Amino acid sequence: MANARLYSAEQVQTLDQRTVTQGVPGFALMMQAGQAALEAIVERWPRARHLCVFCGSGNNGGDGYVVAALALQKGLDVQLVALRAPDELQGEAADAVHLARESGVNIDDWHQGHEIAPETDVIVDALLGTGSRGEIRSPFDEAIARINSASQPVVSLDIPSGLNADTGALLGETVEADLTVTFIARKFGLYTGQASDVTGEIVLAPLSVSEATLAASEYTGELLVAERLHDTLTRRRPTTHKGDCGHLLVVGGQPGFGGSTIMSAETAARLGAGLVSLATAAVHIPPALTRCPEMMVREARNGLDIEALVDKATAVLIGPGLGQGAWGQGLMQTVMNAAGPRLVDADGLHLLAAGYAGERRDGWILTPHPGEAAMLLDCGVAEVQKDRYQAALALHRRYGGVIVLKGAGTLVVGGEGSDNCFISPFGNPGMASGGMGDVLGGMIASLLVQGLSPLEAAASGVLIHGLAADDAASDHGERGLLASDLACYARRRANPDRR
Repeated sequence: MANARLYSAEQVQTLDQRTVTQGVPGFALMMQAGQAALEAIVERWPRARHLCVFCGSGNNGGDGYVVAALALQKGLDVQLVALRAPDELQGEAADAVHLARESGVNIDDWHQGHEIAPETDVIVDALLGTGSRGEIRSPFDEAIARINSASQPVVSLDIPSGLNADTGALLGETVEADLTVTFIARKFGLYTGQASDVTGEIVLAPLSVSEATLAASEYTGELLVAERLHDTLTRRRPTTHKGDCGHLLVVGGQPGFGGSTIMSAETAARLGAGLVSLATAAVHIPPALTRCPEMMVREARNGLDIEALVDKATAVLIGPGLGQGAWGQGLMQTVMNAAGPRLVDADGLHLLAAGYAGERRDGWILTPHPGEAAMLLDCGVAEVQKDRYQAALALHRRYGGVIVLKGAGTLVVGGEGSDNCFISPFGNPGMASGGMGDVLGGMIASLLVQGLSPLEAAASGVLIHGLAADDAASDHGERGLLASDLACYARRRANPDRR
């Protein structure tokens, strides 16, 4: 889907310039942006009668002046607060200032302690655009703090001021919007990092940028959409049998840590793996069979115990509850010595970094959270979170295969011979509980043994995981959501033709 593509700020600027060279004046695009923003405001808050518009410089500020002018023409009251002298604006932004003045908009210069009119219904943030990179400084940080302290809803134009459009990192004080109307194309940074804390609902206004221009332009990634599952998880043939649906082996669960592997294995079964085997410590066999008698559970005393199981399996998931001691090391060695698709998670990633640092494979999937990614890259968590895409890309280039960098705006990067990138916009804070990563691993591994490529298994697994969590939260609320709650919801999502 072209409108699911994600672009860097530079790539969007190129789209803008190409559209202008095709005959659409820059100011016409700005007018369209202002009109789209105002329409979104009116649709969301139909009773709003008074806007307070904060304008900076550049085209983002120009968009704000257009919104103010059009709102006044529509009969709304407008308070416009300028953080840069209007006469200093240039190009299309200067044309927007002229439009606002001609429309009768009163322009107030910002000063510390500036008050937002009490009758304001909606605040419009047009302070800083996609070009922001450095730390937010005065007077913008003060204005942003003032916006955030207000009780009225906030609409950001193109991107919340203070958010990095490429990485989703906060550059300091950042506007906390209820609605973001983004123009031309979706910015990559709106969907990962800390973006979800500040964007609110995101509405795309493509303006006059043609589908042909979008299709011919470079982009950075793609947003996962629920409709994707209709293409990847098609109905099975009537004669399908369990041997056609793959055999997954889950390895892990040292004494006292069996829950993670049991959840991984059960979730894999719920998503359609034909056979699921679990190799774990003997103490976990009774609870595993009680929880899911359909799985085949074997005691794993050492690596030799699982050699035959590894050879028979379509793919292996290793890591949950594995530990990093001698027992885990022995199992890891057996799995690493054999060929075939692998999903490595949790303790398996630590063992990978410690004993197989130079190993690079096309057929495996690595699923680190930010802390594990930092360990694999030998850097700090803050560095990973500062630019999650570059961190995932670095992992892919070092280890090969497919990287799933978990967290808000989970990233899927890689694929054989490529740097594909997908972002999941789904999921919720209820997922901040133990075991969520274990069930994600089970979902991805289940799809892998059913014949999906490592990249498609990872993308579809991440998509189902987020959708299932949102379904569960919709039914029962976010707080108290458990990883084991997701299996039944994930099963529904894995059968999209039945929805």
